[in-house]
Amino acid sequence: MQPYTKNEDLAWVVPPQAYADARPADYRLSTPQSRYLTMRDGCRLAVDIYIPENNSAAPDDRAPARFPTIVLFTPYYRRFKLKAGGSGECAPNTAKFRDYFVPRGYAVVVIDVRGTGASFGTRDSFRSPRERDDSYEVVDWIAVQPWSNGVVGATGISYLGAASDFLASTRHPSVKAIAPLFSVWDTYTDNYFPGGIQLKALTQSYDDLMVALDHDRRDMLHRFVYYANPDFEGPQPVDEDPDGVLLQEAIHQHLGNFRQTEFMPEFRFREDPLPYDPTFSSATFSPYSLAAQIPEDVAVLSVSGWMDGGGYMNGAISRYLTLSKNPRHLLLGPWDHGARIDISPWRTTQMADFPWLAEILRFFDHYLLGMQTGQESEDPIHYYALHAEQWRGAAEWPPYQESETRTSYLRPNNTLDATALATPSHRDYQVDFSIGTGAGTRYERIAAINSTEYYPDWQGRTDAMCSFTSEPLAVQTELAGHVVADLWISSSEPDAALFVYLTEIEADGTERYVTEGILRLLHRKVSPCPAGYRTTWPFRSFRKDDASPVIPGQFEQIALPLLPTAWRFSAGSRIRLSIAGADKDHCGQVPHGRPPLLKIGTGGNHGSRVSLPLREVK
Repeated sequence: MQPYTKNEDLAWVVPPQAYADARPADYRLSTPQSRYLTMRDGCRLAVDIYIPENNSAAPDDRAPARFPTIVLFTPYYRRFKLKAGGSGECAPNTAKFRDYFVPRGYAVVVIDVRGTGASFGTRDSFRSPRERDDSYEVVDWIAVQPWSNGVVGATGISYLGAASDFLASTRHPSVKAIAPLFSVWDTYTDNYFPGGIQLKALTQSYDDLMVALDHDRRDMLHRFVYYANPDFEGPQPVDEDPDGVLLQEAIHQHLGNFRQTEFMPEFRFREDPLPYDPTFSSATFSPYSLAAQIPEDVAVLSVSGWMDGGGYMNGAISRYLTLSKNPRHLLLGPWDHGARIDISPWRTTQMADFPWLAEILRFFDHYLLGMQTGQESEDPIHYYALHAEQWRGAAEWPPYQESETRTSYLRPNNTLDATALATPSHRDYQVDFSIGTGAGTRYERIAAINSTEYYPDWQGRTDAMCSFTSEPLAVQTELAGHVVADLWISSSEPDAALFVYLTEIEADGTERYVTEGILRLLHRKVSPCPAGYRTTWPFRSFRKDDASPVIPGQFEQIALPLLPTAWRFSAGSRIRLSIAGADKDHCGQVPHGRPPLLKIGTGGNHGSRVSLPLREVK
């Protein structure tokens, strides 16, 4: 890990890098053992086991006989086989966890979930109930191994992070802590259908990736940067299968796996069950549905980034809010999906350099090893303020009080003003289905596209939208939390999509994308939060029985939350709110081939406004 140089001292009593520097790595990484574990239904799962080995430099009396275990359940190969003479990291999906935790005294077990890698079986879904049951059995096996002290934690990025939620929900007594990283709480709105609108490229991209992996289609892997090594030769067979005969049998079973392109369109409404299985819906593969099953003594660290797809940061926050009785922590950084890239326009390095693994280590040290880590003296929430380029600590979410919310009203002259206009008025906006946001957005990375620059071409894009701009700010001002656009909208069509963007216009005219929110008007109804799904922003069920067309020509009030962020606006900058009805680069048309004429209320009883959690910075 490279030394971290940004100012992190403001937010922590003991900064993560300082903790890592003082934490010894007394063990060396072992050659993995691999084997099959047989599940209750006879399905065999491939597992790799990494056990810490004594480092000759460490005193023998510091080496415990048994270790806590960190488990990672992956559909992306626990390990690749390298061709003879080949080189490269054979576990690109999990190597960072293996290399960091094993030398520090944790056993690490990586499992190919059923229907993937070298495991047998067929997948009927991602994160299916069968996988959840498997995870319980795997921990049962770990708990009685001679190298295990019976204490288990789980972590991982994206799919693997949500799998740790599901493991905790099995209530296995050995599971004491989970760290879901860059992972959904609600697969529907955090990932595939943000605002009730399907991300059209994501479904196809994920299907291509899983066909490449599950069917061992090496000719397809070059499309995906993580797996593009030409020396990869499919999944690594387990030790008991040196010739790969069992592996080929397993891959043949994978040909029967579900196809994402056929699967996701079945879930156009949240919690709408499959036509052939009334017990299976989008909730089935979303952790929130089992929140009540997670024991209150399981510690939870949720991690996400401000550019983490179309809602993963909402997932991390909602997990934190929902599991209010658990020991819980929240970390929100200047990252894309998986913290591969520092997304700040003011970054000093392209690759994310914050030592977030050190923060996960301290979490597991505290809750799995029972070490004196100082965790109890730290704020439970840490988030990064872009442009300030500083971390912040907070005791609760949202970090700002309601009294710090600044309300600006949309005016018919395209301005944002602190006072409402008493005279009835509106702005007409003809939706243009050719408007898009380009290829450098928050949506590419979650579709396995190798993004390194975020919104580099935002300049001028909002000119084609219906935009409202404030006067220059007198002082620098910092935003933290969810912006909410409270709009009065009339549509000429019975359905429409709203794409709302927040932009900073700097004094020299430079435009910077800040955040966005999207909503299909069919899903405009706001509902109370259920017990297993807490939010501090307007909640929508996205259920079929709450969906309804709008009445053409009739104004309705729409509360639309934008994705959360923390951002410092410069003195002299202006804040712009922009409204569009399409993003051709990521979403389909709503409604098909019928671009609506929108009327946006700007005064009188239909005065639209935007609420911004802002704090002046002296």
